[in-house]
Amino acid sequence: MSEQESPQIKPPTKFILEITVFVCGALVMTYEIIGSRLLSPYLGASTYVWTSLIGVILAALSLGYWLGGKIADRRPDIKILASVIFFAGGLVSVTILLKDLILSFITKAPIGLELKSMLAALLLFAPASILLGFVSPYAVKLKISSLEDSGKTVGRLYALSTVGSILGTFLAGFVLIPFVGSEKTLYLIGASLIGLSILLAPFALSKVNVAVLVLFILGISANELKTYYLQQSRDLHDIDTEYSRVQIFKIIEPHTKKMIRVLTNDPYFVQSGTFLDSDDLVFDYNKYYHLLRHFKPDVKKSLMIGGAGYSFPKDYLAKYPNAEIEVAEIDPQMTEIAREFFRLKENPRLKITHQDGRVFLNQAESNQYDAVLMDAFGSLFSVPFQLTTFEAVQHINRVLKDDGVVIFNLGGAIKGDAASFLQAELNTY
Repeated sequence: MSEQESPQIKPPTKFILEITVFVCGALVMTYEIIGSRLLSPYLGASTYVWTSLIGVILAALSLGYWLGGKIADRRPDIKILASVIFFAGGLVSVTILLKDLILSFITKAPIGLELKSMLAALLLFAPASILLGFVSPYAVKLKISSLEDSGKTVGRLYALSTVGSILGTFLAGFVLIPFVGSEKTLYLIGASLIGLSILLAPFALSKVNVAVLVLFILGISANELKTYYLQQSRDLHDIDTEYSRVQIFKIIEPHTKKMIRVLTNDPYFVQSGTFLDSDDLVFDYNKYYHLLRHFKPDVKKSLMIGGAGYSFPKDYLAKYPNAEIEVAEIDPQMTEIAREFFRLKENPRLKITHQDGRVFLNQAESNQYDAVLMDAFGSLFSVPFQLTTFEAVQHINRVLKDDGVVIFNLGGAIKGDAASFLQAELNTY
């Protein structure tokens, strides 16, 4: 933004600085939470990704605090604060425009996931976070009228910033991600920053200002065009649920050469798949659940932990016409996705409970299932830890009948270093 020759130390309205720190506090936390959803299609949503994102953004905010305080002492001007917020919106535009290009490059780099996650967070989220960190100390300088009330002023502004961050956290997790989606929430963050900067200090349209606005519009347009192209060419559906970001699209199954629709929540493996022309099981691992016929040929009632696309529950209902199956699926929207894209139909022999698998086991009645089928996964092909413990196994044994069977879908190797998790689970059981 263009600066006036003489500094305008005082804000234009009485509470505009309070509003500014509150809104920026909310936006920085929303930006951080949305960041995990933007990274997940390329890097997953593991602890590595979250740790890198939180650490990098905290470091960026710290740098912003230092810069904001230093520059505020030299040039306390409301228009400088407005400029910083305006360009933070511009940097969010860069995130929108370049995220897919940058993340595609990073995923191909010959480095570990830890470094990939840190590099992605650094390139995509640190620049705007530095400018957002700039806001609070600079606003404090503009607000302080005397040393006598400086402590009260600093406390009030930082409290408002923190309350904004709390609101932004809940707003992102409970409202924006499930109802607006991660991509469009990013648009809202950029637009809010640009709008807030104009509210702080209306400005003339210089070449730089116009360039930032064009970049913002270009970023949104390019992202929407890419989404439209993928929807048309691959029948891609990108959906934010309360628990994860999932992508549904069509590919050709390499063995049968048939077209299948798959569901994935990270770039490393497919959670579910279905043939477009039949309900036959696509993936071989699902077929191993039919070992149930050997171990429990008279099965009457089974429990499956993890539903996703409900590939096996559908096959179970077809192959065991006299048996019932209950599915504990944590994500209600995943069940809706299965109904819309994977031909899941209502069936009196199918009962679905939307609950965390471990919580379900804790509360389930004893001695009621002939079989427990474990098929719950998080990111990076990892089983949720709460389903792998000795206590979880105790509950599994409790809900099984005396001659019940457990079949566990578990990624790993039989021998070697990669077999440590499998061996640990065998020992636990």
